[in-house]
Amino acid sequence: MIEFRDVSKHYLTQHSRKVIVDHLTLTLAAGTKVGLLGRNGAGKSTMIGMIAGTVQPNTGSIRRQGSISWPLGFAGSFAPDLTGAQNIRFVARIYGVDTDALVDYVQDFAELGDFLHMPVRSYSSGMKARLAFGLSMGVSFDWYLVDEITAVGDAAFKRKSLAAFKERLENAGLLMVSHSTETIRSYCTCGLVLEGGRVRFFPDVEEAIAAHDLNMAA
Repeated sequence: MIEFRDVSKHYLTQHSRKVIVDHLTLTLAAGTKVGLLGRNGAGKSTMIGMIAGTVQPNTGSIRRQGSISWPLGFAGSFAPDLTGAQNIRFVARIYGVDTDALVDYVQDFAELGDFLHMPVRSYSSGMKARLAFGLSMGVSFDWYLVDEITAVGDAAFKRKSLAAFKERLENAGLLMVSHSTETIRSYCTCGLVLEGGRVRFFPDVEEAIAAHDLNMAA
């Protein structure tokens, strides 16, 4: 369960006050698959950050039951001077999972070969993305956060990545940001639409997409 209790979030700019969320009270049941929709700058990534705990609301609180992932595939937090394997072991210790088992899983999944034991700074962007996606799939969570899902590599690797992700979602909840409504349809059953500081929940994802389309056409 994820529960928003009278949550508000705003940012102060040089000339104004940008409201992202205004007094949101909402409960998302365990296992819910939610698409976050909104125009550029509406605050979708901020919402993901608040749910993850990396962004704090100005007022109110967010109650979380169950484990929550980092944004899926995010490669920005790897220590560049450590090897891929050392980064994996660090994450394993943080999340309390078997270090050797996680290294073995990511080594098999990411298909990085000897590069797994080389510093991450030597990786291409695609290799970092493979490492990040494999690591994301190697740790089980109750909720997965996705800010624009990207499956990297050749067609076979993309198929493997998306199949692994869908398998994880069989027993987990999802909060997904995507500019592709087809992607939202593929993964989500309901939606949150962000517009002008207002957050509306729709139990049917098609209703959420229709409301978002109306906002974009206005």
